[in-house]
Amino acid sequence: MRFDLVTLNLVLAIAETSSITRGAERESLALAAASKRLSDLETRLGVALFERRARGVELTEAGRALVRHIRSLNASLLALESEVVEFSRGIKGHLRIVANAGAIAECLPPDLAAFSTAHPLIRISLEDLTSAEVQAAVAEGRADVGICAPPVLDARLQAVAYRSGTLAAIVPRKHALAGRKRVRFDELLDDDFVGLHVGASVQELMHGQALALGRTLKARLQVRGFDAIAQMVGAGLGVAVLPAVVAERFAQLFSIRVLALDEPWATRDYQLVVRAQPVLPSVVQRFVTALCPTPAPNARQSHPTTSEVKPS
Repeated sequence: MRFDLVTLNLVLAIAETSSITRGAERESLALAAASKRLSDLETRLGVALFERRARGVELTEAGRALVRHIRSLNASLLALESEVVEFSRGIKGHLRIVANAGAIAECLPPDLAAFSTAHPLIRISLEDLTSAEVQAAVAEGRADVGICAPPVLDARLQAVAYRSGTLAAIVPRKHALAGRKRVRFDELLDDDFVGLHVGASVQELMHGQALALGRTLKARLQVRGFDAIAQMVGAGLGVAVLPAVVAERFAQLFSIRVLALDEPWATRDYQLVVRAQPVLPSVVQRFVTALCPTPAPNARQSHPTTSEVKPS
């Protein structure tokens, strides 16, 4: 079933004015023509979109659903127009990047700044997602490039090693472990944990490590943002595990102590992922080459890495 924008915008106008007459006027249509368009659409859909009342019209449930989609469509069209118009102003591409919080906090900003300086005519957008959400967004084409923690399990993706980071523990300044320099993970498991929302790679990692020790991670509070975690720990509401560079930064602001996490998994890798395809779009290839000029041999997954993709 095909829809035309004139009719869809007419439906939106009628919904927002509660009147077929005013909706037709807003869309510069004759009342008879507007009424026919609405009637034809309802016939094609097999549902009534409006309930006719003495003082105007009111959306039905089906009408409300359609209006939600019309507004979403109009927002997408506006974004499309805005992006295409940028090319007339000299913009040479749009790179949509998604990354997990750890990568954004530890290593990505300077690399993005360097790439932006080297390619000023490429517009960059960045969204913070969990590692699982990053992989889904790239695989489904909602993003061009993702940076996440391994493993990369989706066969639609190609992955290459990007950088490594280190995790550290933070505890309140008056905590029994606060005088220590290092701590094992099992020494923290008697405490409540403050962490990120479900699906965040660090949270999943800690849950797995706790289970391997025959213990349970007591996830007392889950928040969005490392700063919120540090504040909660500083207030004495639990302990946490954060990227070490982030933890050291927040130790200057909040009442926390940073302890080295004495575990082999405290060093973790980040990977850059793109959708598997024979030739990457030129903008994506430039970004991959800039961030990963010499991919490590161990970056291979069960499918080819970006090092094997020829530039377009």
